[in-house]
Amino acid sequence: MSEQFTTQVSDRICKHMNEDHAEAVATYAKVFADSPDTEAAQMVSIDAQGMNLKAQINGESVPLRIEFDHTLQDAEDAHHTLIDMLKQTRGQSKPSTPAS
Repeated sequence: MSEQFTTQVSDRICKHMNEDHAEAVATYAKVFADSPDTEAAQMVSIDAQGMNLKAQINGESVPLRIEFDHTLQDAEDAHHTLIDMLKQTRGQSKPSTPAS
């Protein structure tokens, strides 16, 4: 394990996701927390088992918890898992097109 999920690691990941990938965080809420009416979302914390989000749904702030499909080993595993989750949502939301 390279980096365990300390508060500092969680804060760093959340800051990065909220500042640079806000649309992805909202997508996690819509798809993985089954909250399709999410207007926006912020990642509040992340740990080895899942992430806590604060979603804006119909003008209200709603806490959401998304469990991962495996226990994360470290921050690098979190990075790859979050990317894989986003790829899954793109695969579900758009029809697949054959490779040319």
